[in-house]
Parts: sequence; structure tokens; C-alpha cells
Amino acid sequence: MPAIPSWLLEPLWDQFAALLPDRPRYDPAHPLGCHRPRIGDRIIFEKLIQVLRFGCSYASIADCTCSATTIRERRSEWIKAGVFVQLKQIDRDSYDRIIGLLLQELAVGGCITKAPGGGECAGRGPVDRGKQGMKRSLMVEGYGIPLGRVLAPANRHDSPLLAPTLDKLDDVGPLPDDITVHLDAGYDSQKTRDELAGRGMAGEIARKGDKAPIQAGQRWHVERTNAWHNAFSRLQRCHERNEDGIGAFFDLADAIITVRSLIRQAWITYRWDTRPARRP
Repeated sequence: MPAIPSWLLEPLWDQFAALLPDRPRYDPAHPLGCHRPRIGDRIIFEKLIQVLRFGCSYASIADCTCSATTIRERRSEWIKAGVFVQLKQIDRDSYDRIIGLLLQELAVGGCITKAPGGGECAGRGPVDRGKQGMKRSLMVEGYGIPLGRVLAPANRHDSPLLAPTLDKLDDVGPLPDDITVHLDAGYDSQKTRDELAGRGMAGEIARKGDKAPIQAGQRWHVERTNAWHNAFSRLQRCHERNEDGIGAFFDLADAIITVRSLIRQAWITYRWDTRPARRP
């Protein structure tokens, strides 16, 4: 069973491969001038996609093509080179050029997931009998394309995470003059309003005590993107302990979400000779 369809995997791999540094097939430092050939990057990339999608361990996904140690080492090598971050940024910039980011309407929301192994971003959760959990504060644009996130232990409140989440806009590029940030009732405080006013932003904040569906506004986009993230089992039940490793899988998931949305939106917006008859 493929982790993601080929129409989505191929463009992701083409861009990912262009970011990889050149490496010889054989190690030139070997004393005999020969060694086992280096495992192909495409194999490791597809293994990481499978780990992200199915949530399995590296040992479970390893087979005769590569070992679990090779997957971990190559993942760490790519994290150090910043390949996952570059992939996410390039895909987001491509979406902005072809479709356009709706930066006038932003939404920020938190989501708590399980973290059975603990780690740098895990903490005692306020629910689920105090088991280890992780919270992500996610920011999306008007359609739901992820723009930035902040990872924290599950017992952190949403409100203090708003400022560092909005700081992620520095990586997005030029911003419109009028920006509205849609927030749930957890952010209903004067401190939140002062933070938004200091940034020159307007706030559409749900009020405590009122029914949420009546005043949801545009906040549902961030809830949908959180659901997209949770469709990747590695993010819904995180076993990574280091923040760099967690961030790499989130960057890969963001790239998949962005490219998938780009392909589907382009199918509606544009016409070309090789356009498929059915929507992807």
C-alpha cells in the first residue's frame, strides 16, 4: 500500500533530490578503494514518507533495501543540511506564486497529541490521565496552508504560545497591511488583544461562554489543517524525542499538504494541454 499517491510523491521527490548535496556512490576514503555502495537517496526518502504516514518504527520499516540505522543516519544528515526546511519553504513559495497565499486572514490554534516516549517537547498532559503529550501551536493562512508552528509540552496554555507563533511570519515574506487573526476562546484575554494591537493586527476572537459554532468565523481552517497533520500517524503519536527530528517530520508533512493543495487548486484554476480529466 503506497504511503502517498504517485502524482504527489514524484513532484516532492524531484524538488527534494535537487536540494541534496552531491555524494559519491562509493566512499573514497576506504583503504582498499572499494566498499558497499551507498544506499540510494530515493529509497531512504520513501522510507521516511512511510514512517511519517504509517507511524511505524524505523526497525519495522527496514527491509533488505536498507537498515534502520541507515534511515536514522540519513535523516540526521538531511536535518543538519536543512533539506526539510528548504523543501517546505520552496513548496510554500511555489504555492504563493501559482495560487496565492491568503495572508489577510490568518488562524492560530493549538492541538494536543500523544508523545509516549517523552522527549524535549513532551510534558504531562492535562487530559488522558496525565500521560506524556505534546502541544503544537499552528498558524495557517486563509485556505489552511501551514505557515509556522511552535512545539511545547502538553500542559502549556495556548495564549503564551501566540507571540512566538506569530513570529514565524518573519519567514513568510511581505505581509499585507490589514491582517485579521482568528482565534478560539482560549485566547479571549486583554493580553492577547494587546499583543495583536502591538503588531498592527486585528483579532477575531471567540468569546468565552458563547457557543463556538455561532462565532467560529474563519478559524475552522486551522482545525482542518490540524486534522491533516493528525492523518500522519507519526505526528498524531510522536515517538521522536529530539525537537529537530520532530520538526523534520512536520516540515515534510507541511510540504505534502502544500503540494497536494497546490495541485488540486491549480486543477481548478488553470487549463493546460496535459491536464488530467479527473481532479487528483
